[in-house]
Amino acid sequence: MQNTSDFRAPKGTLLQEPTLFSWSSPSNIALVKYWGKKENQIPANPSLSLTLDACRTETRVAFSPSEQSTFDLLFEGQSKESFRPKIEKFFQRITPFCEYLSSVHCSIDTRNTFPHSSGIASSASAMAALALNVMSLERVLHPDMSDDYFYQKASFLARLGSGSACRSIKGSVVVWGSHKSVADSSDLFGVPFSGPIDPVFLSYRDTVLLVDKGEKKVSSTVGHELMHGHPFAARRFEQAHENISNISTILAKGELEDFCQIVESEALTLHAMMMTSNPYFILMRPNTLEIINRIWSFRESTKIPVCFTLDAGANVHVLYPEAESGKVLEFIQHELVGFCQNDHYICDNVGTGSTQPAV
Repeated sequence: MQNTSDFRAPKGTLLQEPTLFSWSSPSNIALVKYWGKKENQIPANPSLSLTLDACRTETRVAFSPSEQSTFDLLFEGQSKESFRPKIEKFFQRITPFCEYLSSVHCSIDTRNTFPHSSGIASSASAMAALALNVMSLERVLHPDMSDDYFYQKASFLARLGSGSACRSIKGSVVVWGSHKSVADSSDLFGVPFSGPIDPVFLSYRDTVLLVDKGEKKVSSTVGHELMHGHPFAARRFEQAHENISNISTILAKGELEDFCQIVESEALTLHAMMMTSNPYFILMRPNTLEIINRIWSFRESTKIPVCFTLDAGANVHVLYPEAESGKVLEFIQHELVGFCQNDHYICDNVGTGSTQPAV
């Protein structure tokens, strides 16, 4: 489905009695980055990500009939008013596609499996879990829904809450954004990567080094906007398309050296876009660069295919094959942890997407 109208729920069926659902959605880390958005949460270029496993948001939603659309929210057992505006905007965006929500009250109870103050972006996992709960309600109202439609629309809705959330629904490697060589790829939702993947990548490890847990000086929303009129934007968008084609071959063949090169290049290009925007800004910290240089030295001396990627911030994701876990973790603990805030890091690995716990 490539038209937004395909995702409008049939009219007329309303919730008659309270119901409860629960979903657990993972974070993800982009290997090929998206930076720059068009209207309605449409990406300026396609992206490709690894789905994580341990870093998750677990969300229970109790839906009940109501005369109007309302919600209340608990985050880790406490009221969290600062989250309200983002969730209000999410419901405003999705209600045209889920009109049954106009007569539903939602009681949202959500928590992260990782510290909220860690500096890891949780909006992707949070919005994915919330979208899946909404779709569980829609499936009760329209039980003839196919699984493919369920997950595709969940990704579509999650994107309206946070762009990268559409990559946290289903699959170990996910593509968001239309690309000529990725079957069924779309700007409207993420799709599991359909090409062959060497097993080495399906058990990959990601150790997240928490360099700076503070709030970013420039938000991702602002950063995306600064790509409008950016002097290097057009070439960057072309490069992302090229790199998705290139990494598709790398994933199929298990080429770890080439994987390191393209992943690190993408990370540095993302931050180069920030440093050359108007106004320009830097989200890396001195310790980010220290870690990068030590990873390069370690890889050169050991020939172990460990590499880094960065999100839109100072933290460093250290990526490496499962078979090298012992040596890489020893290196991290001896040489890199000291550059983390409060020596804090999180060990994660590639997962398969969202799950539905029992309620």
